[in-house]
Amino acid sequence: MSFWESFWAVIGWFFWATIFIAYLMALFTVLADIVRDEKLKGWAKAIWIVFLIFVPFLTALVYLVARGDGMSERNSQAVREGKREAEDYIRSVAQTDPATQIEKAARLLESGAISQTEYDQLKSRALAV
Repeated sequence: MSFWESFWAVIGWFFWATIFIAYLMALFTVLADIVRDEKLKGWAKAIWIVFLIFVPFLTALVYLVARGDGMSERNSQAVREGKREAEDYIRSVAQTDPATQIEKAARLLESGAISQTEYDQLKSRALAV
């Protein structure tokens, strides 16, 4: 009987694959938290990472017990910072003054990329803001 002929063998394979993927996600989450933590000094980070490499399962459990409370706070802070940076970038790109918009539209009109009607629409939209 081959591996794929048994239904339960396939179910068992998927079960253990799911467990392994969850284990890898936990390891990478702990590793990301170690690197992200600003309060943890360089040598302490190095020690955690060395133990995470050589005794991964036990180290991940000890880390979650010892430092798990701060993980969610650091993750939330990183998400907030990323969101703020994205919003700042969007604002910097999206906000242009009407004169700049009209100038760009005029260049497009001169190059023949847009018609006079489209230029008038762009100009009225820029002045409406």
